[in-house]
Amino acid sequence: MIIVTRLHGTSVAVNCDLIERVEATPDTVLTLVDGSRYVVRESVAEIIDKIRTFRASVVMLAGRLDMQASGQRLRLVPNPDPEA
Repeated sequence: MIIVTRLHGTSVAVNCDLIERVEATPDTVLTLVDGSRYVVRESVAEIIDKIRTFRASVVMLAGRLDMQASGQRLRLVPNPDPEA
């Protein structure tokens, strides 16, 4: 999830996987797949950067968990050798 600021100043967390499009009209409008729309203070570029940062953190965390769990035979990624 990413945190964005609505025009009146409150913050809201948005599931970035549900964002269908981001438009500058001139205010930035987030449109979700269900049709919900949020007008936010951040620019389109800032929204894209927040999404990129969030997704990178998910990948990094998954890698850390995989490394920690490998000694316990717990894997977050498929093991190519099921006998291992």
